[in-house]
Amino acid sequence: MTRPDHDDDVSAGPERAFVLHPDIASEAGRRDARAGLAEALSLAAALPGLDVVGGEVVAVRKPQPGTLFGTGKLAELKARLEAEEIDLVLVDGPVSPVQQRNLEKEWDVKLLDRTGLILEIFADRAATREGVLQVELAALSYQRTRLVRAWTHLERQRGGLGFVGGPGETQIEADRRAIDEAITRIRRQLARVVKTRTLHRASRAKVPFPVVALVGYTNAGKSTLFNRLTGAEVLAKDMLFATLDPTMRGVTLETGQRIILSDTVGFISDLPTQLVAAFRATLEEVLSADLILHVRDIAHEESEAQARDVEAILHELGVGEETPRLEIWNKIDLVPGERREALDVLAARRDDVLVLSAHTGEGTERLVAAVTERLDGVRMEAVLDLDFTQGRRHAWLHEQRVVTAERQTETGWRLELRWSRAQERRFNQLD
Repeated sequence: MTRPDHDDDVSAGPERAFVLHPDIASEAGRRDARAGLAEALSLAAALPGLDVVGGEVVAVRKPQPGTLFGTGKLAELKARLEAEEIDLVLVDGPVSPVQQRNLEKEWDVKLLDRTGLILEIFADRAATREGVLQVELAALSYQRTRLVRAWTHLERQRGGLGFVGGPGETQIEADRRAIDEAITRIRRQLARVVKTRTLHRASRAKVPFPVVALVGYTNAGKSTLFNRLTGAEVLAKDMLFATLDPTMRGVTLETGQRIILSDTVGFISDLPTQLVAAFRATLEEVLSADLILHVRDIAHEESEAQARDVEAILHELGVGEETPRLEIWNKIDLVPGERREALDVLAARRDDVLVLSAHTGEGTERLVAAVTERLDGVRMEAVLDLDFTQGRRHAWLHEQRVVTAERQTETGWRLELRWSRAQERRFNQLD
């Protein structure tokens, strides 16, 4: 197969890509291979500039250290890739630098493994300064082990990282010392950004609204639910990793209590360890959340496994069991009749599960009521005297809509309140 010259014509059209999902027999706890391929195809579709021609599950009895696949399978795949005129192969799994180099030479294609592909998607989606720096840091850590030649197709069409897909069809002219210097520089920049973010978080704590964090497997519908609850125009597409930076909005509950709702990056199985570490700061809103809403795509055949992955990553991030959680069974509108009835029965038996459709709005009123109940708890009546020097506290009580009656005294205000213990606690924390 003759390689098209991308330098001559970058407008020739999208790169033709093919996805391979190695089904390794010796791999403990491996998932259903068809579901794995479907997810890998969705990952590939999330990257602009690619024409995903197709994909294949490849049974691997014993991974070969130099080429991953055996000799016969290598030749079979080479014929398939040549027939389809494939430019880029995406391998849904880890590929060593040696394997990558040998496969690229054997098939005359550019190759990315699962980590490289996810890094490319993160690079394309990251919008904030912190997100961009975190992606670059993760990419450098990954690239440090594999200084391979890179092609222009991804960079020319969407910017690229400059690490996974760098400029020019030549060997990257860099050594480990140069990468280490870049890592040090980015860590310094990231520290400054995180410090600024910490200051913003501290100022927000002075207006102590509870934080409700949406978490879940990627494409579970978090952003759609976020939009439904807040009226915000957050990117919400049927696409993996549609949201990579936390988006926060204020929401007023029916009781008048203000909360901060946070939409976060979607989790995924086998998330590269570099990205778990790099995005820890991005997910810090989850660590400080008063309530976590775990959004599940209940219509997905792998929903249970996806939920386990989310819980595992939350544990890895240091989110404790003491943080209250609600499990949201989303996309119920896509579940057929009998199964839906069974899910409704199961959910009714649990007080931490809600069934809804963020797309149609069905069940969202029950969710708001459940969030209110979790954050408000039982409301109590109280009488409070404030002097005129406590104007900020006086204003906060009215913002929270907990004042049922008020009269002015010689020195200040006498207030009759109906509030929750959480609001009482936050009031006592005010300056």
